[in-house]
Parts: sequence; C-alpha cells; structure tokens
Amino acid sequence: MADQAQASADSAGGELPAPADVAFVRRMRKDFQRIQMEHEFAVDEVLTKVSILRKEFLHLHRYNPIEHVGSRVKSPTSILQKVARLGIEPTPEAIRASIHDIAGVRITCSFIADTYRVLEALTFQTDVRVIRIKDYITHPKPNGYKSLHALIEIPVFLSTGPVPVTVEVQVRTIAMDFWASLEHKIYYKYDGSVPAGLVASLTEAAHLAELLDQRMEELHTEVRGAGSESADDTTPDAEEQMLLRLWKSARAGAEAEDGGENAGGPAD
Repeated sequence: MADQAQASADSAGGELPAPADVAFVRRMRKDFQRIQMEHEFAVDEVLTKVSILRKEFLHLHRYNPIEHVGSRVKSPTSILQKVARLGIEPTPEAIRASIHDIAGVRITCSFIADTYRVLEALTFQTDVRVIRIKDYITHPKPNGYKSLHALIEIPVFLSTGPVPVTVEVQVRTIAMDFWASLEHKIYYKYDGSVPAGLVASLTEAAHLAELLDQRMEELHTEVRGAGSESADDTTPDAEEQMLLRLWKSARAGAEAEDGGENAGGPAD
C-alpha cells in the first residue's frame, strides 16, 4: 500500500506529503466546509426574512417594493485564496473575525425610498445585529457607484447550538444594479485597468441612472397619490363587498340562533 502511494506521488511529480501535512489539510478542509455550510444557512435565514417582508408588503399594503433577490456564498477555494492574500491564519476563528463577505444577499428595489424602507424593516428585527451600514446612495463612491451596504449578524441554530454568522446585504434600485453590473463586467474585462475614457463614460452613466431613479420615483408618487385610498372613499371594492355580505350573513345567523334560544322560555 505504501509502495502504491509512493508511486502515485512520483507519477504526480512530487514527494509523498508528510503525515503532519496530511492531517493539517484534512482539518482545514473540514473547517472550510463547516464555514461554508454556516454561511449558506445564514443566507437561507436572510432570504426567509426577505420573503416574509415581501409577502407582508404585498398583502397588507398591496405593494411590493422588492423586485429581485439574489445571494451567493464564497466557495472554499475563494475563501482560501482570500485567507492567503490577507495573511490570515487558516482557522475558523480567524476567518470569521477577519472576512465578512463570505455570505452576501442583494435586494433590488423599485425606487430609492424602497431601499431605505426594506433595509430598515430587515435590520429592525430583534434577532438581527447590525455591525455597520454604509450609505452609498446619499454618499456615492467617486466613480458613481450607489447602493446601501449593511453588514449584519444573525444566529444560525445548529445541533450544537446557535452560531452567530455575518452576512453582507446590499440594497439598491434597478438602475443602480444595472449600472453596477455593467461596471463590474468592464473592470473584469480590463483586469482593473480601465481606460480613462470608459471611466468618464461610466461616471456619466451613473449620473443618468440617478436622474432616471428620481424621475421614476416622481411618476410613482404621482400615480399612487392619485389612486391611493382616502378617507372620503366610501365605495367598497369587490373583495370588500363580499366580506360585507359575509359579515351581514353571519350576524343574521347569530341573531336568529339567539332569538330561537330565548323564545322557548323555562318549562312549566
């Protein structure tokens, strides 16, 4: 068996790893798999919270401010590369303390006001601890990037007990998301060395996206203002008319039962 292992190592062009190295690699693989699992569960928790908010807004307010939700968890390879690049000890404790973007959730909203509304509803939940919030909408980056960034910590309940896990949440409008996606593709294509002309064009496009957001929000406010419910609106819609008929029918049935019980009186 040892001869086979040595032959395999020789055919791969290297020497057989020392037992200590093998033990180290196996422990690290197990640790990284656990870290990735914890962050996947944390993303699931956040997505559940966002789904509940989405349904609440739709059913109670008849308006859904959330257009799209996406998520990602870094792979063990990606985590390992960042650990090596930052010079961090490859231990779960050091990784959790130093790397906060392993798990990410991106929420795309219709309008600027919605981004603040959704983030506030999410971060005000009692089991969500806010580590920091960066408002790149009010204070955009020099290149025009706009978004709300929140680093939150939520408990993930495992068989061994709760584990606090950090998740990076980004909330932005459709226009902001489109711009950020294009900017990322351009910087990836040029490996970070983007020509000055393209940088200027991207900055200009960010300004146009801002104007679009503002104009669309104005139209949205105008439409909702014209069609919103008011105190003077006394005409029920179809659903309200049905509920009213059911309520009147239920009251009539209850009154009939009460009348029947009272009509008998005590026996002689």
